[in-house]
Amino acid sequence: MYDPQLNERKGEFDWPLLLSAGGLMCIGTAFIYSALAGHQSALPWYKQMYAHQILWYVFGLGAAVAMLAIEYGRLARWAGLFYWLAILLLGAVFLVGSTVNGAKRWILGVQPSEFAKIAFILLLANVLSCPAKELRRPRVFFAVLGFTLLPFVLILKEPDLGSALVLLPTGLVMMLVAGTPKRFLIRLVGIVGLLATLFVVDVFFLPTGWWQIPMQPYQRDRLAIYFGCDYTHFAPPNATPAELQRLRQKELDDAYNVRQALISVGSGGLFGKGWRQGTQNALGYLPRAVAHNDFIFSVIAEEEGFVGSVIVITLYAVVLFTGLRIAGSARDRLGKLVAVGVVTLIFSHVFINIGMNIRIMPVTGVPLPLLSYGGSSVLCSLIAVGLMQNIHIHRRGY
Repeated sequence: MYDPQLNERKGEFDWPLLLSAGGLMCIGTAFIYSALAGHQSALPWYKQMYAHQILWYVFGLGAAVAMLAIEYGRLARWAGLFYWLAILLLGAVFLVGSTVNGAKRWILGVQPSEFAKIAFILLLANVLSCPAKELRRPRVFFAVLGFTLLPFVLILKEPDLGSALVLLPTGLVMMLVAGTPKRFLIRLVGIVGLLATLFVVDVFFLPTGWWQIPMQPYQRDRLAIYFGCDYTHFAPPNATPAELQRLRQKELDDAYNVRQALISVGSGGLFGKGWRQGTQNALGYLPRAVAHNDFIFSVIAEEEGFVGSVIVITLYAVVLFTGLRIAGSARDRLGKLVAVGVVTLIFSHVFINIGMNIRIMPVTGVPLPLLSYGGSSVLCSLIAVGLMQNIHIHRRGY
């Protein structure tokens, strides 16, 4: 029998989620300012990046409020439109997008791949919330796989390996939680593992001149640094001492960013050197082009030390565990899957980005949610928070 309390709007906010997200935004503003204070001090305040970040926070909070105005079930009805619009924008990047550092990722300063992640979660949640018996049909599994691979391939082509990779665990966890037959998932994981192994063999072990997977040179270099490859291994058999020395120097240059980020993290000690007192950043050892975005965690770790790093990780833990609690109290499978997708996406970003800073993950350019400088990332992170809050407000009434 229908119970109207199941659709009751509970009304109150989830304050731990809001306060932890607010804390991350405050930390982000403070350390973007710190990372760039010595390089932008001559500019008026409204032209400095920390002020731009605050503006993006304001826009993002407006977008989060907009997410609360429409019940998430109604939003999901438009998931197909959002998804195909995101695919259209990802395709448009190759036609009218701006090229920065050899990658086409932006249209008018906006990164469509970030919005594609949210659209992807909504669509998958909508598809996977079908009756359990439907999930046992191969056509549903292959449809979900297709919806995952399409944005994955387009984003990978930009190229943006990091943003493409976060779609895979997000889709896989959503399928697992939805109840997709384990035989499908085991086969999928096996195929992905085999492809990953073949990828590593193709990139690093096939002799020079053999066919190799098309990659940008900087992507291949980042992977080589991560796996600790000796660049001289790629030298031809008759390489001269000068050529070998050039490869050794190139290896040092390619590892520079990661090495300096690791030094920054380690030099902070227990309590850090103090806000705006980080010498790695101030003296330019931590590259200025990435200190405020990809390596913002290194800036925080150097200036606030182990304690500051733990505070940041704790705030993310609150966001993630609150998201899991919201998923558990969701009134339907749709809400549960959206919350699980958002939690997995945020976790993937946090794990990869902090992993880049401490050298347990390759550098892929994945931003740290709500901390790294960047409008598209901030907007989508706050939209994701708004979605979780929406599910909490409309949770089951028993």
